[in-house]
Amino acid sequence: MSDNYNYPLNPEWSTEEMISVVNMWSVLEEAYEKKVKAEDFLKTYTQFKAVVKSIGEERQLGREFEEVSGYSLYHVVKQARQQKTGWLNGKDFN
Repeated sequence: MSDNYNYPLNPEWSTEEMISVVNMWSVLEEAYEKKVKAEDFLKTYTQFKAVVKSIGEERQLGREFEEVSGYSLYHVVKQARQQKTGWLNGKDFN
């Protein structure tokens, strides 16, 4: 993983929408690098889904983020939905 990469964003989003998406990428990184509560991750994911409504766009952005970071949105969402509570960390979805 490179420490120097850009988050995938859509320039047509408003500032608020960009903040929601950047928060998602940040919490996803935190889940892999440290740990994050499943509830907090799912709350951030819900805010992300308010911006990125289509599953196709979510998959595209998720793939773009995984290419630059090595972190999978799909795997963390899947684990968080299964767990619902408790801590998520990188060993759970590597």
